[in-house]
Amino acid sequence: MKKKAFKAAFPYTVPIGIGFLFLGMSYGFMMQSKGFSVWYPFFMSMFIFAGSMEFVTSNLLLSAFSPVAAFFLALMVNARHLFYGLSMLDKYKNTGWKKFYLIFGMCDESFTVNCTVTPPDDVDRGWFMFFVNLLNQIYWVFAATAGALLGYVIHFDTTGIEFVMTALFIVMFLNQWEETKDHRPALVGLICSAICLLIFGSSNFIVPAMVFIIICFTAERKVSRKTMEAEAK
Repeated sequence: MKKKAFKAAFPYTVPIGIGFLFLGMSYGFMMQSKGFSVWYPFFMSMFIFAGSMEFVTSNLLLSAFSPVAAFFLALMVNARHLFYGLSMLDKYKNTGWKKFYLIFGMCDESFTVNCTVTPPDDVDRGWFMFFVNLLNQIYWVFAATAGALLGYVIHFDTTGIEFVMTALFIVMFLNQWEETKDHRPALVGLICSAICLLIFGSSNFIVPAMVFIIICFTAERKVSRKTMEAEAK
């Protein structure tokens, strides 16, 4: 059962692993350039496992101690996972102890695979999702640690290296745009984010944008349901 699930999950994680290699190594390089030892990116990528927050944490560790500010910053940076989690409630049912790791290890890329891919009939879905999460985290931990180690040997200007996270999300958005015919969800996300960016500013727009997007999707779903009911009559 486990072997089949691993073989089914592995091909879907390979492209993610390649992306994580460059992104994680850039994070490791950045941590080393700021004076942190290799153990920092190793343990942070193992226990935090949130790429965008790990980049932010490097600056938090160098600034004044403010746990309350750090908490709200982490909430804003990773608020999207609240909505990811809600959409995965049904998929995580009956997964036993694996549910705890599935919740912890749900990054953007793992969510995309586990949400959209249906494993073969002879493969247990719980183990399939487990190995998707596990493999992606292994890629990230390895890449972050390797980047920090290489940082001791290779020296270059790391100014602007944090932009790789933004570049990753842009590529993911473009791939999803090309793979789907219905672009309304993407357009709703862009418009809602742009409006909230103008109203709340670049530092505070993420949570309002998420709420705005959910409201729009809920309203659109209700309208579609009423339309279908009217057509059925």
